[in-house]
Amino acid sequence: MDLFSKYYQKKWAERLDVLWEAGLLTTDEIAQLRHLGTAAALGDTMIENYLTNYALPEGLAVNYQINGKDYVVPMVTEEPSVVAASSNGAQLVKRAGGFQAQIAERLMIGQIIIENVQDQVALTGALAVREEYLLKVADEAHPSLKRRGGGARWLRLRPLAADLLAVDLAVDVQEAMGANMLNTMLEAVATAIRTELDQDVLMAILSNYATECLVQVECTLPVTLLGRGDIPGEVVAAKIAQASRVAQLDIYRATTHNKGIMNGVDAVVLASGNDWRAIEAGAHAYAARDGQYRGLSQWKVQGTKLHGQLTLPMPLGFVGGSIGIVPVVQLNHKLMRVENARELEQVVAAVGLAQNLAALRALVTDGIQRGHMKLQLRSLAVAVGADADEVAAVVQAMQAQHARSSQQAREILQEIRQKNERK
Repeated sequence: MDLFSKYYQKKWAERLDVLWEAGLLTTDEIAQLRHLGTAAALGDTMIENYLTNYALPEGLAVNYQINGKDYVVPMVTEEPSVVAASSNGAQLVKRAGGFQAQIAERLMIGQIIIENVQDQVALTGALAVREEYLLKVADEAHPSLKRRGGGARWLRLRPLAADLLAVDLAVDVQEAMGANMLNTMLEAVATAIRTELDQDVLMAILSNYATECLVQVECTLPVTLLGRGDIPGEVVAAKIAQASRVAQLDIYRATTHNKGIMNGVDAVVLASGNDWRAIEAGAHAYAARDGQYRGLSQWKVQGTKLHGQLTLPMPLGFVGGSIGIVPVVQLNHKLMRVENARELEQVVAAVGLAQNLAALRALVTDGIQRGHMKLQLRSLAVAVGADADEVAAVVQAMQAQHARSSQQAREILQEIRQKNERK
């Protein structure tokens, strides 16, 4: 008998029992899953074959000022230095007047792909004259959105090949990320095209390349704020600008440059209950929008000041999906004091720019490893069994001995405990 047959139909406790019966986990290990799975009913609504909760730490980034308003920002990440770097970058910018952020418009794009096109010109013309009608079809598929002030805004026709045509539908989804409502509207329009124009529709689906939902954030700092140790601020600013230039020229550098930005972005997106994978995909596509993958941010020295700018596709939801059912997400919105999707998107983009500033400043001065290492050593000390009262002593000893391995950490911990026993 296949123990995993119709596994999805089993109750949570039964699913765990199967793992023991199959010899995959011990009784103690099953007990650990039971302990962590404290919200089985919620888990069953969010994922199939729910087992347990996989916890990631949440920290609070501070010092943010965006468009004149102060924020604290919850961040969910397992990387030790992200929250510290975020707060550090935000503090520098706040001392210079804070971030300025804006959103020109907030529309989601969906696509209907028509295949086996016989005559591109004729089909494009037939669709163009029906634009108003097709927008009405889309709105009638989700009338509540129209009543709330949202709805379909425009169609765009793009030949992809001689036999393929993309029909892009732009929709104002209001406070939601909008995937479900947009897909419903796309299916309605696709049906109209299929039946009334006798066309073969390959698919109808939203796009995560949200070019009509761009957030721009910028900041300007006196170079005097950037000095570090014996390195003058004007030198640090020039090096940051040069590092930014390299990220525009070299894909190897650009990839890591953008990963650092997304360290902050993803952590806040996750804390806000949104789909970080969608934001990642859109951001990296936007980085290659001119045919070469480039750094998403740019830093330039302007006289005695350093100016930074970041533009990101940011289709976040403020309602819907997991946002309304995961309790900690609601707490995080309250912590941030954000009132709508636009404000949330601006906060997330500002975190990305602050993260980038802190990373570049560290990279061109101390080197990125020095900033990471103390927090990494703390994690290593905990991993080898140091308790809360022992961690600081283990880290201090490892730094003094330039120790980096878990074996060295164990030996140092053992030495500390032996000394404490002799006292």
